[in-house]
Amino acid sequence: MTRHTYPEAAKALRVEESWLRRHIKKLPHSKKGRVVTFTDADLERIDALFHHEPTSGPIATVRASASGVHPLAGLRPLPSRGAQRQIA
Repeated sequence: MTRHTYPEAAKALRVEESWLRRHIKKLPHSKKGRVVTFTDADLERIDALFHHEPTSGPIATVRASASGVHPLAGLRPLPSRGAQRQIA
């Protein structure tokens, strides 16, 4: 099993080493003492975590409905927590 250091993992993922360090708590990795390493499987999981598929266009996996409106178009953000809630 190959173990990769921060610089090796960053090069394999084509990201900055600082990005890996900033996001380490959210990424799969191994840690022994202060030494952080990444396996090939860890790198594949990181790549999968940040993989995005297009939602519109010719290669979209989620197609717009027959009416031309995207299925998630009706979603709206919740009000901020500090906003006053009106009682109906």
